Amino acid sequence: MHIALTGTPGTGKTTVAHLLPYRVIDINALVRSGLNLGTDPVRGCLEADMDGLAEHLAEMDSGEISILEGHYSHHFAPWSIVLRLSPRELEPRLENRGYLPEKIRENLEAEALDVILVEAVELSDRVDEIDTTGRSPQEVADLVVEIIQGKRAMPPGQVEWLTDFLGRSRLPQSRGLKR
Repeated sequence: MHIALTGTPGTGKTTVAHLLPYRVIDINALVRSGLNLGTDPVRGCLEADMDGLAEHLAEMDSGEISILEGHYSHHFAPWSIVLRLSPRELEPRLENRGYLPEKIRENLEAEALDVILVEAVELSDRVDEIDTTGRSPQEVADLVVEIIQGKRAMPPGQVEWLTDFLGRSRLPQSRGLKR
């Protein structure tokens, strides 16, 4: 069974995945190893072969739990665990990675607007959401394990960054994310 560990770049997916007691499949590594359609001329990054990835991952599926790690892994799993991080903490992480200012802004906006979470809710049968802000990677990994073991549920809709991102007073909590 595949479970997606997804979220905006910089939220802690790779670090947390390495702490989990499950087999981890790095989606980005699969794209780099050939499951791509070449380089996107506008964005300058590899364009994932989504159909090829889906086929490859279906062949890898087994009865044991496998974690699909990557910011679009939710496209390939019936269950998604979405990692979230305050844009105030996300920005320096992306700067330290050497992201260009426009790429940083794009990812901060995606996090503030719940882009990955909304996609996961639309594509997955089950979605859990973890706020990684102020938590150690081990704390987050422990939460992921508890969720997978059925000891905890963290349904979507618990995290709201838009106010933080825009620097305005708190907006009403009427996001109503439902599956």
